Amino acid sequence: MCKLEHLTVLKVTSQMSQNTARISLAFSCVGHTYSHLMAPIFFVVALTLESKFNLSHGEIVSLIVFGNVLYGVGAPVAGWLADKWSAAGMMVLYYGGMGTGMVLTGLSDTPLQLALCLTLTGVFGSIYHPVGFAWLISQVKKRGTALGINGVFGTIGPSVAALSAGVLTDAFSWRAAFIVPGVLIFITGVIFYILIRRGIIHDRPTEGEVHHKPAKGEVMRVISVLSLTMLCTGLIYQSLSPTLPKLFSERLADLTGFSSSGEGVLGIGMLVAAVYIIAGAAQLIIGKLCDRYPLKWLYIGAFLTQIPFMILASQMGGLVLLVVVMVMVSGNQAALPIENTLVARYAPPDWRALAFGLKFILAFGVSGLGVLLEGKIYDLTGGFHWLFVVLACVATVGFAAGWLLPPEPNKPIAAK
Repeated sequence: MCKLEHLTVLKVTSQMSQNTARISLAFSCVGHTYSHLMAPIFFVVALTLESKFNLSHGEIVSLIVFGNVLYGVGAPVAGWLADKWSAAGMMVLYYGGMGTGMVLTGLSDTPLQLALCLTLTGVFGSIYHPVGFAWLISQVKKRGTALGINGVFGTIGPSVAALSAGVLTDAFSWRAAFIVPGVLIFITGVIFYILIRRGIIHDRPTEGEVHHKPAKGEVMRVISVLSLTMLCTGLIYQSLSPTLPKLFSERLADLTGFSSSGEGVLGIGMLVAAVYIIAGAAQLIIGKLCDRYPLKWLYIGAFLTQIPFMILASQMGGLVLLVVVMVMVSGNQAALPIENTLVARYAPPDWRALAFGLKFILAFGVSGLGVLLEGKIYDLTGGFHWLFVVLACVATVGFAAGWLLPPEPNKPIAAK
């Protein structure tokens, strides 16, 4: 009888653990989507704000630079607090703070107010990536698959942002494009807090976690390589975010129905959304492959895919351009779950959130200057040809650096 009761308790405990893992995955995924709303919404809305504030494209996109930089620079602090205090508690701050920042952005009346509110939103947005990823990894068993699914929702963020910004701007105003999602994010935070109070969501790691113990010198080698490659990935991502709406408004104007007066941003938003939906599918596939194949070769392949399509994007127009951009962005996004799995493998569990925070200084902080790069090149040249040439060179650097990662067995060690 005692044995039967023991087995029953184990079964119930296992079921509760699985339910917690599913709920954690769900909130982590939704949180990842939210974390990628601010910039894409702004870059779509910027098409309208150029005429409203009588500023050039480069001047408008520069308003988000400090928010983008702090979005990455604040990540290590958020990760350190999560390691020392509570990952779940930091997630509550993330939802509440980011939701409030988005609403205030929508209420801004001047370029200075916009810049300040976008900066505030970026500060709270910096919490998600170091905390959300580390928290998710502690709650699941198949990390690569979970990070792939999570990555899909991150990629859905720009899709949702672009589409919702187009719909809300055309139907109401650019303000609604920020206020509506801001309110939704805040409400999600309230629900998250209630689940923590009821003990349904927590910080305790899943049972049976197996940490990879790297050989001597392996950690420093991986850190050195990833410091460069993650900067390349982030720089490309940050540069492409403001590029896509403007690129489509110029080279696909007949297809989108966009006018120079700023009307018709919905068509632009739909195309940007389509690009990131395809890229999300690529992340899901790569995430599953991370649990089966050596990460080094997957990582190198992600960079290699981008190079020729960036060169093509510098020349193409029409529907061919749309297909080229889809492949190019998919290659960039496919690198993300690989990077995150590498960090999860080599970072000690007690410092995992801080490790992710340091990653996102490069991925979003320093590389946030990619927005300035995009704006300056466009204002100087009047187009995107040279931007894509520069980004192809950046991808080539990432491809070359990836070869320096340490060799792996055919089947990576995974948590059971």
